[in-house]
This record gives sequence, C-alpha cells and structure tokens, in this order.
Amino acid sequence: MRIRTKGQGQELAMLLPALIFITALIVLPFLLSVWFSFTDQRLVPRPIPTKFIGTTNYERMFVDPLFWQAIWNTVLFALIVTPVQLAMSLGAALILNSAIPFRGFFRSVAILPLLLPMTVIVSIWAVLFRIPSGPFNAVYQWFAGQGAYVDFLGNPSTAMLSVVALSAWATFPYQMLIYLAGLQDIPQDLYEAAKLDGAKRWQRFRYVTWPGLRNVNIFLIIITTVGALKLFTQVDILTKGGPNGATTTIIHYLFKQGYATQKVGYASAVAVFFFLAVTAIALLQRRFLKNEGEA
Repeated sequence: MRIRTKGQGQELAMLLPALIFITALIVLPFLLSVWFSFTDQRLVPRPIPTKFIGTTNYERMFVDPLFWQAIWNTVLFALIVTPVQLAMSLGAALILNSAIPFRGFFRSVAILPLLLPMTVIVSIWAVLFRIPSGPFNAVYQWFAGQGAYVDFLGNPSTAMLSVVALSAWATFPYQMLIYLAGLQDIPQDLYEAAKLDGAKRWQRFRYVTWPGLRNVNIFLIIITTVGALKLFTQVDILTKGGPNGATTTIIHYLFKQGYATQKVGYASAVAVFFFLAVTAIALLQRRFLKNEGEA
C-alpha cells in the first residue's frame, strides 16, 4: 500500500508543473473571460465601475452582421486551406521520401519556411502581391499584356484566396515532416509484396501508403483545422480584414473589438464563443475520425 501511495505521489509531483502551467495560462484566463463576457468591462479603467449586464454582449454579438461574416470567412478559410495544405505536405513528403538525388539537401530547403517568423513571411508575400509591378503581376503581364495587373489583396474575390496561398505555403513544412515520419513508419515489406503482385505506383499508394497514413491523417486534419480557425497575423498585416470585410476572421474581429474599441466585455463573449466552437469542432472530428484499432 505504501509503495502504491509513494508511486502516486511521484506521478502527482511530475504532473504538478504541467497542471500549474495549464491552470495559470488556460483555465484561469478562460474563467476570467467568461466573467467579463457578462459585464461591460473596458480595456482602460473608467471612473464608472464595471457593471454586470447579463447576456447583453451575447445578444449584441449574435445580431451583428460583421460577426457572422467573420464566422463565414473563418470557416471558408479552414475549408479551403486544410485540404490544400495537406495535399501539398503529402506530395512533398512523398517526393522527399523517394530515392531522389540530393535528398538531404532538398529536405533541408523544404523546412526553411518553418525557420522564419510569420511576420517576415507575410512581409515577403506582401512584396510578391504588390501592384502594379510585383513579381506575381509581372508574371501575369506576360500573358495579359503590359500594364495589366491583378489587385490580389484589394479585390474581394481574390483577397481570401491570396491569404490561403500564403498560409498554405508558410506552414505546410510542419505537416510535411509528420507525413515524412509516417511514411517511414510503413513497413517496406508491404511495398515489396505489392510489387510482387504486380501493383503499379498508384495502386501501391492507394492500397499501402494511404491506409498506412490513416492515423497521421486524422491527427493532421484536426490540428490543421484548429490552426486554420485561429487565422490572424496574415490578415492583420496584409488586409486589416478588408476589402469590405472579405478577410475578416473571428480572431481579427475579436482583436478589433477588444483593443481598437476597448470593449473587453464584448470581446470576451466572442472569445468564449470561439473557444467553445473550436472545442466542439475538435471533439466532433475526433469522434468521427477514429484512429485505427479504436472501437
């Protein structure tokens, strides 16, 4: 009995720093946000004391058209960028896992975007998107003629797609590394057996590689979706949520309400809604995308 108690005490002592960290940085701020969401709390203290206003912030939030536009933009971004990014990552991982010349060099080059801060990457892409003579428009002018250009970030029909392209390129190496590890974990005996059975390259991918990456795909779908729902830096630097709200996301909307207009109580209501929505999405994905071997 003493041995068991001692073992439990050691386990608790090892878990205690992580529990303190999670409580201080996640649980307490969330509980504080819940409380603020029922008040008229402002960012800058006022002579008038903070008042409890019940569900007023939530009622205002749900009737604000810009809030629903931000929700739609966020969902749209996640629906587009997740499959695009995972396809890029898997394609790069398949190439870098094959016996190509200078494979080590190309693997090193492929992870370079991970070494750059997102702000630096966005600044570089801002130059690429520049009008009328940025590199992308220079390529466009080869086909459309001199003087023609596309306002990638100023046109509502192209602004979100431009942010998707930037975001997919900036973070795909992370998923690529996980795919690469998953590919190397698939037994080579399965590929040899498939070759002996006369399976072509596509058939080997369909019946050996893809099933072998099931658990990896589930993990990456969940973390990529959650990451996409938190889009902020790219939008804040490139478009400020424009044009006409075409790239306003829920996090950017929250930021503007909390800091630009100093409505901390209202921003807290948005934050609570966002937290619960993302948690629900992650749990639903986990429920329907079960790992291999789970009931």
